[in-house]
Amino acid sequence: MEVGGFYRRVLPSPPAIEFSSPQGKKLFTEAIHEGTMEGFFKLIPNFQTQSEPAYCGLTTLAMVLNALSIDPCRKWKGPWRWFDESMLDCCEPLEKIREKGISFEKVVCLAHCAGANVNAFRTNQISIDEFRKYVVACSKSDDRHVISSYNRRAFKQTGTGHFSPIGGYHAESDMVLILDVARFKYPPHWVPLSLLWEAMDTVDQATGLHRGFMLVSRQQRPPAFLYTLSCKHESWINTAKYLTEDVPVLLSSDNVKDIKDVVSTVFSSLPSDFAEFSKWVAEVHTKEDGGKSLSQEEKGRLAIKEEVLKRVQETALYKHVTDTLSSEEFLRKIEQNSGQRDCLLNSTATVCCQGAGESGSSNRCYRQVIVDQGVDMGGLPLSQTEPSSSCSFNPARNDVFTALLLALPPQTWSVVKNEQVLKEISALVSIQTLPSLLPDEILHLREQLLLLKRCKDNGVEDDLGAPSI
Repeated sequence: MEVGGFYRRVLPSPPAIEFSSPQGKKLFTEAIHEGTMEGFFKLIPNFQTQSEPAYCGLTTLAMVLNALSIDPCRKWKGPWRWFDESMLDCCEPLEKIREKGISFEKVVCLAHCAGANVNAFRTNQISIDEFRKYVVACSKSDDRHVISSYNRRAFKQTGTGHFSPIGGYHAESDMVLILDVARFKYPPHWVPLSLLWEAMDTVDQATGLHRGFMLVSRQQRPPAFLYTLSCKHESWINTAKYLTEDVPVLLSSDNVKDIKDVVSTVFSSLPSDFAEFSKWVAEVHTKEDGGKSLSQEEKGRLAIKEEVLKRVQETALYKHVTDTLSSEEFLRKIEQNSGQRDCLLNSTATVCCQGAGESGSSNRCYRQVIVDQGVDMGGLPLSQTEPSSSCSFNPARNDVFTALLLALPPQTWSVVKNEQVLKEISALVSIQTLPSLLPDEILHLREQLLLLKRCKDNGVEDDLGAPSI
């Protein structure tokens, strides 16, 4: 019986040299002695095969993030925190990537969102000699890795655009080791650095821009612990636009005369699907974890989450948010708009349930966290009741809304016409006045928001650096 499809491809050699061939082994051994394979030993335990034909960018990034021991601060499966392709969806929906692949600039965006430090270069912005210096430096280090975006055709391989990490460098032959994540197609292989440069120095037809490479390392500051933004659902486009473009216009109204007006203005016109955008990362420990008690490391992280939450609630802005959203005036205002009322109510339920599995709607997820038997929130304080059907606001919503106001770009408030109100809101949202732990959390959210706006505007194509926050 005839079997369809393909089982691997023959690696065109030359120009490539298969890693496991006698010559490939010789290059590897010599490179080890030269000290230019240090990064390899961090990458290779995390080497994986892309799970979808168009997931090369996601797989490469997940592999590098794990090699750098960057904690995603959320669970992958069971009790384990680990980067997986399915978790890299903050800059582009997975469905779209599965269908069309991902651009160089969106992988850069994802790396930033995941909490990594990224320096990215297109080939028309840098020389081959500078590229070689970066490759050599990274090959001699185990705390920074190179991700290359290139066109396979330069290597006489089938296919076009591809991503893979560089695993090492052989100085005498000036060759680099490509750890090809499409292992179902080609094995790891050595190629001349000059040929890799030629493969990168091509134009991506989808964007009209040159390909390139990025240097990925760990951030000095810790990752966020409690809050995150998501574009898993298409709603993020409307929400990002609302927060970064519409809110400043609304705040420029002459009717904004005090802080209550500021808070009311922002939250009385939220997009109907806002609940899918702002996530509260709550860790859930279930019976599936084996019923074991939390480790000291887990207890420590949960204690930090609780402390972050406590400090959000201690801010002066939190009190303003709570007072405003529970005021009769505000409640009457949203009661006139059933869609807006539902949006605000549903926001309470938007908890990113780590370890609880996919439970369908966010409402169901929330109820599972609160009332299911065998679920331990590890001391993380959440509302003790299910979301009410009435227009009452519980602390979970106020926490999230406070964090979101703090994360808005500082220039958001500059349009407020009343000078006294402008002075007050500027002081309330100032990073400098926030208690310890909170600034890192807010800066991470702010960076995510700016990155998502770039994605919406396709601004990542022009600016590959971390956003100025």
